[in-house]
Amino acid sequence: MKPTPQHSFPSGFVWGVAAASYQIEGAVTEDGRGPSIWDTFSHRPGTIDNGDNGDVACDHYHRWPEDLDLIRSLGIASYRFSVAWSRVMPDGRSVNQTGVDFYKRLVDGMLERGIRPLMTLYHWDLPEALDAGGEAGWLSRDLPDRFVDFALVMGKELGDRVPEVTTLNEPWCSAYLGYATGEHAPGRTTPALAYRAAHHLNLAHGRAVSALRSVLPPTADLSVTLNIHQVQPASEREDDLAAAEHVDLIANRIFLDPMFGGGYSPDLLATTADLTDWEFVKPGDEDEIGAALDSVGVNYYNPARVAAQDGTGRSFPGTQRARFVDIPGPRTVMGWPIVASGLTDLLLRVQRDCGLPMRVTENGMAAPDELIDGAVHDDDRIGYLHDHLAAVHEAVEHGADVRGYFVWTLLDNFEWAWGYDKRFGIVHVDLETQVRTPKDSALWYAGVIRDNGV
Repeated sequence: MKPTPQHSFPSGFVWGVAAASYQIEGAVTEDGRGPSIWDTFSHRPGTIDNGDNGDVACDHYHRWPEDLDLIRSLGIASYRFSVAWSRVMPDGRSVNQTGVDFYKRLVDGMLERGIRPLMTLYHWDLPEALDAGGEAGWLSRDLPDRFVDFALVMGKELGDRVPEVTTLNEPWCSAYLGYATGEHAPGRTTPALAYRAAHHLNLAHGRAVSALRSVLPPTADLSVTLNIHQVQPASEREDDLAAAEHVDLIANRIFLDPMFGGGYSPDLLATTADLTDWEFVKPGDEDEIGAALDSVGVNYYNPARVAAQDGTGRSFPGTQRARFVDIPGPRTVMGWPIVASGLTDLLLRVQRDCGLPMRVTENGMAAPDELIDGAVHDDDRIGYLHDHLAAVHEAVEHGADVRGYFVWTLLDNFEWAWGYDKRFGIVHVDLETQVRTPKDSALWYAGVIRDNGV
């Protein structure tokens, strides 16, 4: 087992853990909750490994006091949770107060235990009613306004108790995996649609930030959470360098530029002209998207190495001009390469591009965990976390204003298209009994927090 990192993090650095509603809550038909696009998608044959779904998941809806006790027992200072839009507004329009009250109880439970809430408004569970019957989900220009309605409900109901709110989690996944590749809900497979969806996600974010400013205390911290791709060209060849630049435009700058830099890059519009004419961007949209933020959340698991498409390998989502190239070295059970230094590079890039305080809002690994004699000895995960925390510290040393680190994730849970086989949790969950068992990594993380004076 690796020792805790011998680094001194900045005063006030927040140690957290993150989770998402559909992945843990279960209770999908209880207390007025309506179906989300992930309920529909996960029940479609062939979409999820082993035919799994989130109907029960970790039963967090009923077991949240136990889960909050776990967080507190580990000394974790902050819990990044997400709100199930379909629990709060089952049809995407009208409010289900019982659903709102669940999150009030959850937040009050955090505060009673001294845990700081960080609320994510959208972690992919769009109400099915907004994607069915011609509503068109994120392809609809009406959806940003529906999202504002939802954001205002949560801002008014919980704004006095939740000091930090992030609008969207990883809009790249929602747009590209949901509309270009079909790996995620709603399962569409037309690359051109990803760009329309991305724009409407951007617009929803910007409008929600402006609306929330009107109902939240002036001390509230508003952010967005992005999985910026740490893109590497496969070689110094001109075509591979161009492929990496193209991927940076369509995967990263499509969000970074309008949110932080004043509008979509002409280079982005030119490089995607074969797929879309961007007619869905209306006058004034880019000004709305660029509503001022207080911080930015950064999710990181691994870098991406790309090359010019030559007819081999898997194309990067949303384009036929670039393909993935394997990165040699150790991998997680997801098949993702383990490259901790990529996190340092990414944080320094986000600092340059955004100029705002950051939190690492997700970082972790799936591992081949086994519960043996009441324990999970996940030294591989400890090594991963150790090295990535060292990478965060390296970024701080070089000027990145990083103010927190959130492990993904608290509990073994429903890991989207991979179902329950891929375990990211620092707490083992027996899916039959729902018994929680902190893994060695949880105890190690508690030691990191303790050694850093929290």
